[in-house]
Amino acid sequence: MAQLADDITVRPAAPGVGSGLLLAVVSATSFGLSGPLAAGLLATGWSPGAIVLGRVALAALALAPFTIAALRGRWHLLRRQAGQVLLYGVLAVAGAQFCYFSAVATMDVAPALLIEYTAPAAVVAWLWLRRGQRPSPLTVGGAVVAAAGLLLVLDLFSGVDLAWSGVAWSLGAMVGATAYFLISADTDTGLPPLALAGAGLTVGGLGLLALAVTGLLPMHASTAAAQFSLGSPPWWVPMLLLGLVTAALAYATGVIASRRLGSRVASFVALLEVVAAVLFAWLLVSQLPTATQFAGGLLIIGGVIAVRLGDRAVA
Repeated sequence: MAQLADDITVRPAAPGVGSGLLLAVVSATSFGLSGPLAAGLLATGWSPGAIVLGRVALAALALAPFTIAALRGRWHLLRRQAGQVLLYGVLAVAGAQFCYFSAVATMDVAPALLIEYTAPAAVVAWLWLRRGQRPSPLTVGGAVVAAAGLLLVLDLFSGVDLAWSGVAWSLGAMVGATAYFLISADTDTGLPPLALAGAGLTVGGLGLLALAVTGLLPMHASTAAAQFSLGSPPWWVPMLLLGLVTAALAYATGVIASRRLGSRVASFVALLEVVAAVLFAWLLVSQLPTATQFAGGLLIIGGVIAVRLGDRAVA
């Protein structure tokens, strides 16, 4: 990882920043839909492992044509960057998701998410220590504001259930998320964003399949209709949305956004996933967000803006 981070270009050129922010928001919103969609399947007997494996496998298949097209005439890039793709698939895809689901099996979702979403701070620290890119005061201030907003959105003050094993798994998920942002932002390899996303999802899917075969990832599924507050669609409808929207679209736009914004800003914009998850939970499973959670969402947005301005100040 040390050598990998040394090769990562952090600050992209100015052109494309606006579209990068838009793509980052699309990615975060798409990722945020995954939890509420999964809840409708979990209610009918699906295991988290079956959901995540189906989600990643469908995403890999959906991106396969784009991955092949992006690598046409440039397959040597994939061979040359095989190590990076392997890290991306193992850490950013399979590792992050396996560790997160293992964490929520022993502790509440809110603290697990909070620990995982310390990834932006880890990205800032890594870039400072490894590349000497000291964050500006505005970036630090924005990080503090975003962290405060995250605490409010996750509503941690209503009582939490912590377990040391869950904390350890959550830290593993944080490492996976940090790797996702650092590897996605690498512009030096020449590997097209869609090739990285597609190949990484394929590796991640194979890794999750290996965990399932060994029994480390329990697999249970059902053909019963999914349960949502808006209705009960066939099981394959939310599964398709999980694969095509919350994985294929989310990872593809996330990699492109990271290339245009840099890992630091992209990681903070990704905090909007938590806000989106709360809003989608309200719409799909009738989990009404509180005024405190709305206020936290505004703080996260304000923190993201400050981080972006701080990043420009030191560019």
